[in-house]
Amino acid sequence: MSASAAEASEYHSKDFNWDTLRLEIENDPSLNYHLLPFVSPQPEQQLTKDPIKAWKSFHIQHSSGKFFKERRYLLKEFPELVSCGDGCKVLEVGCGNGSTALPILRGNEKIILYACDCSNETLQRAKEFVAASNVASVENRFRPFYCDFATTGFPKWLACANCRENLGQKDQICVSDVGEERTLETGSWSMEERSCCVGGVDFVTLIFTLSAVPLQIMPTALRECFSVLKPGGMLLFRDYGLYDMTMLRFEPDQRVGFREYMRADGTRSYFFCLDTAKNLFNCAGFIELEIEYCCVKSVNRRNGKSMQRVWVHGKFQKPT
Repeated sequence: MSASAAEASEYHSKDFNWDTLRLEIENDPSLNYHLLPFVSPQPEQQLTKDPIKAWKSFHIQHSSGKFFKERRYLLKEFPELVSCGDGCKVLEVGCGNGSTALPILRGNEKIILYACDCSNETLQRAKEFVAASNVASVENRFRPFYCDFATTGFPKWLACANCRENLGQKDQICVSDVGEERTLETGSWSMEERSCCVGGVDFVTLIFTLSAVPLQIMPTALRECFSVLKPGGMLLFRDYGLYDMTMLRFEPDQRVGFREYMRADGTRSYFFCLDTAKNLFNCAGFIELEIEYCCVKSVNRRNGKSMQRVWVHGKFQKPT
């Protein structure tokens, strides 16, 4: 067994009971502000920070890649990525520095991985990170491109024509073109595949990406993901769960919505409960296969404090 596979096999996600944590939080007066309804500010009081610019700045600040660790647990959480056969196409949405891409490429040497992000600088770091690995034929299987999927949509060459023709509400769910000037040049494949359809993808991964999108835009973002999947394809989801440690650290003045927060640098985080996640995916047309809380205790090596992390794990399918 490889080192990465061994690490993945040791991953655990039920260190504590979420309902027990919920009772502790909801009975703590000091945390009561997280539970209160959110009163939207008047238009003149609303924050005007651009989330896309904020994330670009964030990734430039953390360009060394040390902030993000390779997510090897994905091979255990989503074994479908390991078992799919020749020519399997995966779209990773919000690839960052490549911390998700690399374990996927390691886990299956037959996968073709399309990876998008809203920052060209970040995509360049991802290319360098993946190229420095010893993954077989990575130059032919890793295909990054620029895209802000939540606002401009995915490029048309990514989806199959049959999927586009059969979408229900075409005006709302159509797959968008992405301007040539905003696309990261990655070699001859990019020019060829911009002019023709690649037939849709077998999997979409949304790993800690959807929570960074403003809540009101999430339905559009998920319909975009739905549109580029082949019929029967799967969306693999992992993101921040309700009452995760990071949620409880936000101050009252950092709330920008109910369970939605903004950091000082302008980046956002939403914290999902299972019902909200189910509703978002169902409304986008997906069939729910799995959804649950992952509850993990981790220890801060510097101060020895135990941290209770909560994530939402989900698998959703496009109907055949």
